[in-house]
Amino acid sequence: MRQRARFRPMAEINVVPYIDVMLVLLIIFMVTAPMLMQGVKVELPQAQTEPVENQDSEPVIVSINAQGQLFLNLGAQEDQILSLATVQQRVGAVIRRSPAKPVLVWGDKAVPYGEVVALMAALQEAGATGVGLVTEDPR
Repeated sequence: MRQRARFRPMAEINVVPYIDVMLVLLIIFMVTAPMLMQGVKVELPQAQTEPVENQDSEPVIVSINAQGQLFLNLGAQEDQILSLATVQQRVGAVIRRSPAKPVLVWGDKAVPYGEVVALMAALQEAGATGVGLVTEDPR
């Protein structure tokens, strides 16, 4: 006579190895995620924007028109076309005198993205820690 094999249901599943694997993956993702977020730190323009936090001092405004020409709101001649090196030098001088001064970029929507990035990188090299992009409310 054949004996019947007794089927015993598992009373519990050992999940400890799965928890170990999950924690290792969590640590890997936590370490690699900041490395993926490199580049110039910008707050991209959105439909609903908030005002600049530092309202105490007048901001330095760097304008770039559709042709890629740069202008600065410092000095007597605000409509004078400046080179990128000149803008970087003048903004650097202002930032050295008052490090908390906000720097804003007024960019025409037809300006190529690469020119705006080059401007923002130059402003960062000049010492501007936070550079904001000015947008227009769509309403």
